[in-house]
Amino acid sequence: MIRYYFDIRDNTGLYPDEEGLEFRTQREAEVEAANSLASLAKDFADIRQDVAVEVRTDVERVFLAAFIFDRSRTKQ
Repeated sequence: MIRYYFDIRDNTGLYPDEEGLEFRTQREAEVEAANSLASLAKDFADIRQDVAVEVRTDVERVFLAAFIFDRSRTKQ
């Protein structure tokens, strides 16, 4: 089992995960990050703020999952 840490980054800064969660595979950690990101995106929807989950182990950063609000206007 590998311990993964899910740090949250938004427009105000980085909020490190001090506890982490253990998973057998990186794929399981990716699913957890995606679920966390979906929940965070709902929380940030009203203020249209970008948010990311930066996932790391004790050794290195493994991946980044991000939700970006594109504020550009589209023609209708």
